[in-house]
Amino acid sequence: MIRTIAAALAAVVFVAFSAIAAEETPPTSSDTARKDTAKDRKAQKKANKKSKKAKKAAPADTSSTTATPK
Repeated sequence: MIRTIAAALAAVVFVAFSAIAAEETPPTSSDTARKDTAKDRKAQKKANKKSKKAKKAAPADTSSTTATPK
């Protein structure tokens, strides 16, 4: 009789844990959303780099105090 009760208890526990393990949990963030934000960050970083290069390559101001007055 004890074996029967133990077997029934084991079966109930096995079924309960199987059901818990089989439940699907919703993802915290979707893969496409992460890829989109990564693309946006990459594009922003590239734009920032280009603007920085453009500022460096801009011609120097010739009206500075280094010009000799006449």
